[in-house]
Amino acid sequence: MTQSPSKQIDHYVKSYNSFLSEISGNSPTWLGDLRANGMKHFQNLGLPIERRGNEEWKYTDVRPISRIDFDTPADISSVDANALTNITFGDSNWPCLIFLDGIYSEKLSNLSGLPSEIVALNLPEAVNKYPDITREHLSQHAPYHDNGFAALNTAFINDGAFVYVKEEASLNEPLRLLFISTSRVQESISNPRILIVTGNNSQATIIEGYAGISDTPYLSNSVTEIVVGQGSNLKYYKTQIQDNNAFHITNTHVLLQRDSYMSSVNIDLGGRLVRNNLNVITGDENASCKLNGLYMVTGSQHVDNQVIIDHAKPYTTSRELYKGILDGKSRSVFHGSIIVREGAEKVNAHQVDKNLLLSDEAEADTKPAFWIYCDDVKCGHGAACGQMDDTALFYLRSRGIDEQSAKRMLTQAFVNEIIEGIENESYRLHISELVQGMLQDWLTA
Repeated sequence: MTQSPSKQIDHYVKSYNSFLSEISGNSPTWLGDLRANGMKHFQNLGLPIERRGNEEWKYTDVRPISRIDFDTPADISSVDANALTNITFGDSNWPCLIFLDGIYSEKLSNLSGLPSEIVALNLPEAVNKYPDITREHLSQHAPYHDNGFAALNTAFINDGAFVYVKEEASLNEPLRLLFISTSRVQESISNPRILIVTGNNSQATIIEGYAGISDTPYLSNSVTEIVVGQGSNLKYYKTQIQDNNAFHITNTHVLLQRDSYMSSVNIDLGGRLVRNNLNVITGDENASCKLNGLYMVTGSQHVDNQVIIDHAKPYTTSRELYKGILDGKSRSVFHGSIIVREGAEKVNAHQVDKNLLLSDEAEADTKPAFWIYCDDVKCGHGAACGQMDDTALFYLRSRGIDEQSAKRMLTQAFVNEIIEGIENESYRLHISELVQGMLQDWLTA
């Protein structure tokens, strides 16, 4: 039974008060005020349970989240590093910050070999060492005044990942930010917070990963803010392989400055209910981005991607390609909006969402949208949902390939365009192996 909004809010207010008592005196005044504002707005908003008249949440029902009193962990569970081997994404020698149930684990993290011009810290340490940067950017790009999940995350800001790439710096190996939910008796919530700021004319590759080793339902509610400096190049990969009982909510907000470029690949391979909000603002001329995504759902899984690219300035470019594979009774939602502001001439934007349905009971809802307020722009979009091509399948069968192998080949070909967009070879192979393993399981079931 769904809790009343007031009881749900009361539960998190109680957790918030306990949280404040645990961190009392450890934060500057501005951060305390930020938390208080987050809780105030959460008390006004609650979670978006009511969907009537709420176009943003029309196709995604978060009432299952509201039925559970998620608790905020106070300490780190004891986890053997060997238990994380298969969920730490990429090469073991890559630098990483690891968080267990939202709490920083210095023991499991490894920053050895990280160049001095690349800063990676737990957020409370960054607030002390880089007060000007954190105060300037923390919660300044991800609005929480009209977003209950973001407001809740803001109220509980404490541990989190802070990355600062200094001017002219270059990070050759990927930096990993890993958030892992562990086994607990009680259902838990973590509120990962990430702030990434890159200096002018810098280059970096960052992997943001989410996974779980728990059969108990849990909620991961993250907020990521990214500022890409002038003339900088950021490769940003986000992957989640949460447990099938997990709820996974993300809010990612990106500001692109003049002449900057960001390529992003978002991979969703797990979770019971997943919602990704990705908002990118081209904040100055000649900023550009390429946003790719892959989601694979089966059973009764639900994944919802809401992507907004806001072309606030002229001479900016965006390319967006999302693909989904659905099996069982799963459901996907894609709502992509491209906004071209008044005066933002010479914008070049293109958006595509494609879905492959492996089951008659799977459903994909896709809604591309453009909001264009000036002339002299070049914009286009496309969307498609369909089942496997019978003609292509027949062709492969006629060449002596068995049906199961033929289906696997066609499905793999469908996702390859996204996987090949991962420029780092080692990480690309890692994702490819995960996807191939899932397809093998699905098509042999």
